[in-house]
Amino acid sequence: MGERRDTGTTIERSPGDTGDDFVGPGTGPEGHLRPGADGPGDSGGPGGHGGGSGGSDGPGEGGPAGAGSFGGARRPGARGALAWLGRELLGWGRWYWRQLTSMRTALILLFLLALASIPGSLIPQETGNPAVLADFRARHGALAEVYERLQLFNVYSSVWFSAIYILLFVSLIGCIVPRTWQFIGQLRSRPPRAPRRLDRMPASTRWWTEAEPAAVLDAAHGELRRRRFRTARDGEGDGPGARPAAVAAEKGYLREAGNLLFHIALVVMLIAFAAGQLYRSEGGKLVVVGSGFTNTLTQYDDFGSGALFDIGELERFRFDLDEFHARFAREGPDLGTPREFRADVTYWRDGDTEGTEAAIEVNHPLTIGDAKIYLIGHGFAPVVTVTDGQGEIAFTGPVPFLPQDMAGTATGVIKVTDYLDENGEPDQLGFQGIFSPTYRITEDRGPHSSFPEPDHPVLTLTAYRGNLGLNSGIPQNVYQLDTSRMEQFLDPTGEPRRISMEPGDTWELPEGKGSLTFEGFERWASFQISTPAANGWALAGAVGAVLGLAASLLIQRRRVWVRATAGPDGRTLVEMGSLGRTESARIPEELGELVAVLSRQAPPVPAAGDGADSTDEPDGSDGSDGSEGPDAGAAGAGEPAGDAETTRD
Repeated sequence: MGERRDTGTTIERSPGDTGDDFVGPGTGPEGHLRPGADGPGDSGGPGGHGGGSGGSDGPGEGGPAGAGSFGGARRPGARGALAWLGRELLGWGRWYWRQLTSMRTALILLFLLALASIPGSLIPQETGNPAVLADFRARHGALAEVYERLQLFNVYSSVWFSAIYILLFVSLIGCIVPRTWQFIGQLRSRPPRAPRRLDRMPASTRWWTEAEPAAVLDAAHGELRRRRFRTARDGEGDGPGARPAAVAAEKGYLREAGNLLFHIALVVMLIAFAAGQLYRSEGGKLVVVGSGFTNTLTQYDDFGSGALFDIGELERFRFDLDEFHARFAREGPDLGTPREFRADVTYWRDGDTEGTEAAIEVNHPLTIGDAKIYLIGHGFAPVVTVTDGQGEIAFTGPVPFLPQDMAGTATGVIKVTDYLDENGEPDQLGFQGIFSPTYRITEDRGPHSSFPEPDHPVLTLTAYRGNLGLNSGIPQNVYQLDTSRMEQFLDPTGEPRRISMEPGDTWELPEGKGSLTFEGFERWASFQISTPAANGWALAGAVGAVLGLAASLLIQRRRVWVRATAGPDGRTLVEMGSLGRTESARIPEELGELVAVLSRQAPPVPAAGDGADSTDEPDGSDGSDGSEGPDAGAAGAGEPAGDAETTRD
C-alpha cells in the first residue's frame, strides 16, 4: 500500500495508494476537485493544454502544438485546417468562459459596477431634474460636450454601464449552475470512507476498550445522528480483503447552500434593479398650501420613467395640501435645527366621493395604491398683486421662492406677461427678489435671513420691463429671469432700484408703470411621486444575500470518522479522527465532546503491553503501552482534544 504524505492543506496520495482515502480539504466527497480548484486538465492561461482546453485534441495527438495553441498539431489539407481552427476557437472560448465565471472576475465586476455608479450620483442626469441639467450645461459648455459623448448624463442606461451589468449577470449565472449540480450530487452521495491513518487528521484520538466493535460503532452512529451528521457505515463484511468497520459522518452542507443562496440572491437583486429601472416612474411637484395636485402627466413639474413604463398605468388620485408645519430649535447649540416637517393633506382615489386625511413626513411617505408620495422640500411663496399702468390687476397670487441656505433665505422671480403700460401698450414686467423669513441686512451679504421661521418676513425686489423671452420657443426656468432683452428700473442717481417690503406694503413703480403690493406669504411643499417596481424582489434578494453570506461564513463543513477494530486479545481499538474544510478551534473541541460521550459507552482500559498493540501504533510512535486515551483529559466535553491522545497537526 502506498505511503501518504501530509502537505499541510491537502493529503496527497502516492502512486501506490488505492485511491479510496480522503484526500483533504481541497477535494470533493470522493477526492474530486471542488469548483475553482486547479486540476491537471485545467489550462492556466491561453497557452495551457490538457483536458481543460475544451476537449480538443491534445498535443499528444499528432505532434507538439505551437506555443499558445489550443488546436494542437494542424493536419494537412483544408479539412485539417478547419478542424484545427475549430479546436482553437473552442479552446479559447472555454478559456474565456472560465475566466468570466471565476470568483475573481465576479468581484472585479462588482467593484466596477459600484465605481460606475458614482458619476450617476455626482453628475446631473437626464432622468432627474431637467433644470439642474440645463444649468450645468450652460455653465460647463466644453465639459458638458465631453460628458455627453461619454454618456455621463445617462449613466444607468449607457452602453458601458449595461455591459458591466450584463457581464456580471452572466458571470454569476455561469458560477451558480455548475455549483448547484455539484451540490445536489454531494447531497445524494454518502460521506467519504474513513482514511487508513486517522492519526494524521488535524484532530484525532484512540483508546482500548473491552466493548465489542459493533457496540462501539452503534453508539457512535447514534450519537452522530443525534448531532445531525449525515452518517454511513462500511467495512463490516467478512473476508481477508474486508475494510475495518467504521462510521463516516459529515456535517455543514448548509455552508455551500448559503454560498449558493448568496449568489442566487445577487442575481435576484440584479434582475430586480433592472426591472425597477424599466418599469418605474418618478416625478416632482411643488404645491402651495391651499392648492392641490392631480396625478396626470401634465401636472408634474418634472417627470421621468423607465423604457417599459406605460403612462396609462399611473395611479389615479389627487390630493390637496391643507397645511404645512415646520418647527425649528430656537435655543441652545442646535439653534435652527429642524424639529418637525409635516404636510397635512386630503386625498381622493378614483371614484371616491369623500376625501381621506393623511400626514406626510420626512421618510414617512403616503402610499396610494402603487404610488408613494414623499415629502422632499419646503419653503415660502410671497403673495403679491401687480397692477398695470391702467390700474388693472395684471397678476395676483403666491409665487414660490427657492431656499438658498439653512436660515431660509430664498430667491425667486415674478413674471408678469399680461401687462399694459401707462400708454395702454402691451408690455411685460419682471421682478427679481429675495424673501427673508427673519430679515437681516449686512454690508457683506446684503439682505438675508437669520432664522428659518417667519419672525420678521421681508421681500426685497428689483424690477425690469421689456421682453421676457417667453415666446422664443426656448424652454425657460420658471425660477430664473432672462434680462438680456429687458431694461432695469433705476433711481434718480442711476443705480438699480431696490426696495424691501413687509406684508401690506406697496411699491409704486416709476413713471406710472403700475404698482406691486406684498400681501403676505404662504408655505409650499415639494413632493416626489414614485411608482416603484420590483422593490419586493430587491428586498428579498438583499435579505437572501445577507442570510447566505452569514451561513457561508458561520457554518463549517467537517467530517468525523470512528473506527473500531478487534484486537488479538479480545479487546477493541477505537480510533477517531476529525477534519474541517477550514481551520477552526471548534474541530478538536467537537471531537472531544464526541469522545466524552462515546467513552461512557466504551470505557477505556489500559493496553496489554508493548507487544500487544505494537502493530497498531502509528508510524513514529514511541511503542508505549497505549495507555494514553480519553481518560487523560481529552474526553472531557468541550475541552481541547490536544490535551490528551486527541492531537492536532
